[in-house]
Amino acid sequence: MDQEQTLLSHLVELRTRLIHTIIVILLVFAGLVAFSSEIYSAIATPLISRMGENSSMIATEVASTFLVPFKLTMFLALYLSMPYVLYQIWAFVAPGLYSRERRFVFPLLFSSIILFYLGTAFAFFVIFPVLFSFFNSVAPAGVLVMTDISHYLNFVLKLFFAFGMAFEVPIATILLIRTGITTVESLTRKRPYIIIGAFAIGMLLTPPDVFSQTLLAVPIWLLFELGLYFSRYFMPATEATAEEKG
Repeated sequence: MDQEQTLLSHLVELRTRLIHTIIVILLVFAGLVAFSSEIYSAIATPLISRMGENSSMIATEVASTFLVPFKLTMFLALYLSMPYVLYQIWAFVAPGLYSRERRFVFPLLFSSIILFYLGTAFAFFVIFPVLFSFFNSVAPAGVLVMTDISHYLNFVLKLFFAFGMAFEVPIATILLIRTGITTVESLTRKRPYIIIGAFAIGMLLTPPDVFSQTLLAVPIWLLFELGLYFSRYFMPATEATAEEKG
């Protein structure tokens, strides 16, 4: 009976936190929706600024001019609400953790959202200008570049997600080593396979061109090396003690 009450209380708490999370996302969305067109224009700047004089973006569907900025604004509301979403996740699971686990998990949650933001910022400010300059420069003679706004949004959201997740590689590396699933030495030996895996991930998460794949694969590899370096400070206690004695 006590277990049923405990389970019920957890479910009620989970429902409450989900409702609070949805409310916050909707409030952020409500504050942004009036500027949806301006938000889309800002996201489209890396492409528009590199188009020729006679080129422009187009809308090939009747409702695209409304639905595409609306969709982007909803994604942006979720994106900006992520710190609160992670806080709700943390507040839900923290009571069930030991104190040493709370000291370990909270910094990783905080770091994960920072790294995700850095990944999307890296995509927007570094990758997009290079990528769109390249695509426009290789357009065949006589071909006028006129990108559909819906296709462009899908393209950039895919890259935002890909680079945001790629920047989580150091966290994933630290977690694998901290939980004892693998070791620093084992990952070091497997480095060639991890590099190949980075290019395979780049192939799956980016548009089907070698240029985009390389722009994602190389940061994944470098971030793996960063995680491998810092994971030495997060090794399980027994492994860390053994290394110090060695």
